[in-house]
Amino acid sequence: QVQVVESGGGLVQFGGSLRLSCAASGTIFRFDVMAWYRQGPGKQRELVASIGRGSRANYADSVKGRFTISRDNAKNTVYLQMNSLEFEDTAVYYCWAQIASNGYWGQGTQVTVSS
Repeated sequence: QVQVVESGGGLVQFGGSLRLSCAASGTIFRFDVMAWYRQGPGKQRELVASIGRGSRANYADSVKGRFTISRDNAKNTVYLQMNSLEFEDTAVYYCWAQIASNGYWGQGTQVTVSS
């Protein structure tokens, strides 16, 4: 059974940094696309960043230049380094991992940016 588990969320001050991790397990196959989504209060879930197996990354315009996604294929793990955090970054961050046509979600980790 595939499991996707996020970690690293928490409370951070405006302008600070935080690093999220996501470990996917339960399969002998390597995941294809891995991505981070977020859902802020009263908002729809949105794509933050995605990365293919070859490490080609894509970012939402709102996080370009501040967030960096990376992955360790050997560990089926994806990371999200978040710098210069803003109040609008407050959200539950979800990891998503894809194998072939199947996508798997994590349970989410809360990131709160405070003044």
